[in-house]
Amino acid sequence: MYSEINSSKQVSVLGSTAFQTTAKFCFKCGNNLSSTEVQDTMQQRPKCVRCQKELRMSGQPFCDECGAHQQEAVFKWFKQDVIDDNSVPFPSHYTCQLCSKPYKEPRILPCLHSFCEQCLHKEIERSGTKQNMECPTCQRSITIPEGGVNAIPQNLHLGFEVEVAGCISKIGSDGEKSCDACIDGSTGPAVVFCCTCHHLLCKPCHDHHKRNKILHHHQMVGLDKESLKVLPSIMKPTEHHCSHPHHEKEELKFYCETCQLLTCRDCTLVLHKDHRIDEMCNIAKVHRDAMREALVCAQEVTSKLTRAIDANDKMAEQVGTSRENATLIITQAFEQLHQTIEERKKTLLSEMEAISVSKTTALALHKEQLMKMQDEIDRYTEMTSLILQTHTDHEMVALGDLLPTELKATLKKIENVSLTPNQSSDIHVSLHTDTLIKELSIFGDVMDSSPSPSQSTWSSESVAKVKEMYCVKVETMTSKGERYPYGGLQVKAELRPKSQDGAVVPGEVEDHGDGTYTITLTPQTAGPHQLLITMDGQHVQKSPCDLHVGRKYSTLCNPDQVINCSGGPSGIAIHDSGDIYVSCVSDNSIHVFDQAGQQRRTIGSSGSGDGQFKCPHGLFIKGDVMYVADFGNNRIQKLTTGGQFLQKFVQCNCPISVIVDQRDRLIVADHHKHRVVILDQGGTLLLTIDGNVSGSHGFQHPYGLALDPQGNIHVAASSSNCIKVFTPEGTYVRSYGDVKGPSGIVIDEEGYSLVNEFNGNCLSIFDPQGNKVHTVGDLNRPRGVMLDPKSGSVYVANSGANTVFKYHVL
Repeated sequence: MYSEINSSKQVSVLGSTAFQTTAKFCFKCGNNLSSTEVQDTMQQRPKCVRCQKELRMSGQPFCDECGAHQQEAVFKWFKQDVIDDNSVPFPSHYTCQLCSKPYKEPRILPCLHSFCEQCLHKEIERSGTKQNMECPTCQRSITIPEGGVNAIPQNLHLGFEVEVAGCISKIGSDGEKSCDACIDGSTGPAVVFCCTCHHLLCKPCHDHHKRNKILHHHQMVGLDKESLKVLPSIMKPTEHHCSHPHHEKEELKFYCETCQLLTCRDCTLVLHKDHRIDEMCNIAKVHRDAMREALVCAQEVTSKLTRAIDANDKMAEQVGTSRENATLIITQAFEQLHQTIEERKKTLLSEMEAISVSKTTALALHKEQLMKMQDEIDRYTEMTSLILQTHTDHEMVALGDLLPTELKATLKKIENVSLTPNQSSDIHVSLHTDTLIKELSIFGDVMDSSPSPSQSTWSSESVAKVKEMYCVKVETMTSKGERYPYGGLQVKAELRPKSQDGAVVPGEVEDHGDGTYTITLTPQTAGPHQLLITMDGQHVQKSPCDLHVGRKYSTLCNPDQVINCSGGPSGIAIHDSGDIYVSCVSDNSIHVFDQAGQQRRTIGSSGSGDGQFKCPHGLFIKGDVMYVADFGNNRIQKLTTGGQFLQKFVQCNCPISVIVDQRDRLIVADHHKHRVVILDQGGTLLLTIDGNVSGSHGFQHPYGLALDPQGNIHVAASSSNCIKVFTPEGTYVRSYGDVKGPSGIVIDEEGYSLVNEFNGNCLSIFDPQGNKVHTVGDLNRPRGVMLDPKSGSVYVANSGANTVFKYHVL
């Protein structure tokens, strides 16, 4: 196929690297600028043509308010800065960052940075991988599309701008300019510029343009500066023509959606015959509409972000105020502590001084008493010594025992007086400084008192059931992971069903005032949901999260609908469309009913040919493919749900049920051989689970099969009166259920098993642990059972009454 311009993702983005990075040179002289000069240069921003508001130059081509295209304004700004000077260097913002040359066939990356096509080829080769590359400008990792560089969108508009800038640079340069159309340039200098051909023309070539029928409509401008100012608004992008050699002049006006290529009229009839073709203008309109829609969404988000930024700024101001308040509180508290400590110091010093004075006074009094006694004894001893030396016998007799008696009396007094100091020298000081210092080291606390939704948690001890209250406890935490002890926050919750049928359930919130909240929700439908819990508009931890709402099987009682199905209904399967497929063992066919119970069609007939049946039992539908356990023909048939035969599997003897697991393996109950066989889609036997063994893992006459959420295989063994569970690899796990002739079995998303009791004429429901939780009676030889996950309905093949019972489960 001839190469054509790949425009499947052509993007017209005005913003190139020029408008995403700051210019670091002067547009007039080409000299490097200082940071201040760069800032001054960037202040000269272009203005919207309609409202004259300055544009942000961030790569968006439209003014936020009026949506006016800024191309003319950009070139007006460019002309004012560049053309009015005699020296016109080529602007660096129109040069590729990789090769430092003007963009050539630029392509734009998802990060909106553009590079030459060949430069991207080299950059990918340099990176050594063809799967991804790093943007040289922003270092963002870019995934390379399967088509390589050719599949990266072309930045055609940037290429046109580069062409215009090149023309301006060439025309505005000093000196005489030669004609681009003449071979030798002998006809004279260029006098005009053709805005269509993008060529400088001398006077003869200009005259030729005006005389030529094909060229006369081309618009010309002079080479003076005034003419250059209107050049950007006059120049038109070069028309893109087909590359096919037989019609190279045909313009690319059509788009092949099959090939994702722009194509010409002739190619649509030959090379793109029977492809989806549309006019280029229609495809462009689709892209414009998508861009406008995206722009509206972006503006809405921008508005939200602006409000969020304002709120953030206000919060920052409040943080500053809180800081000042906290600083004042801490300062005042420690000043008060200091004052209290000083006052206590004075009190203790005063008490110490009082104790010291009291001790000193007591010691002084005691000393005075002792000295008085000492003086009295000294007086008696001196007198006695003198009398003994000087008195005669007559004088001694005359004194008698006066002195000894008085001296003894005085000594007797001394015995009653303490001869040790009556006060100790100690003044005991008990300050408990270690304890006080320890308390002061942890005294007070500064914390982020605001709650942090990202740190706050929720938990639930209950299981979500339809029509039952589901309680959630939310615990508010600060950013430091500490408990937030206050209430009053805006805590909200809602339960969103993932199906489109269910309604959103709002939660009832109880504020306990201590940072904890109790949320009560009552699911209205069973199945997968999404639980969202927010605090002041922000999600708490693990929100949103998936939550499965279980069915309430206790509500099963009487059928909501009875579908008449003559022919002995056995197996049941539900198509994604809601159609009910029922295999009938008596008339050897598959009956198809709609949700209202009306029979729509019959598939198959009695016989042993492809698409014919003999006592069909089990059914299984996956997508638009149906598997039928063709019991009487000893095979499994694979058909479309429309009834077209696809394949047959003949490795079984009297297969009575079939299911397909996540690995696309066929699991078949081989009824008469008391085994379960597992086949691949080619019919190769992969595994056999043999029931003809002794012990707990043996079983007789397997009937129904089902897979639990873990992928384990549940076998309803009709003659063993129980359910046997095996791993996907055939290892025995456990047994459960005391049932009478179990036939059909189906397991829901939670692991609840619904088992038909053929001999018990009832439907029994078991929880995931194998405990029987509910029984539905009044059935007549029930065989197949199926659960519709969308509607929550249970279908039971009531074979003895030629009916299908439909029960609605909450």
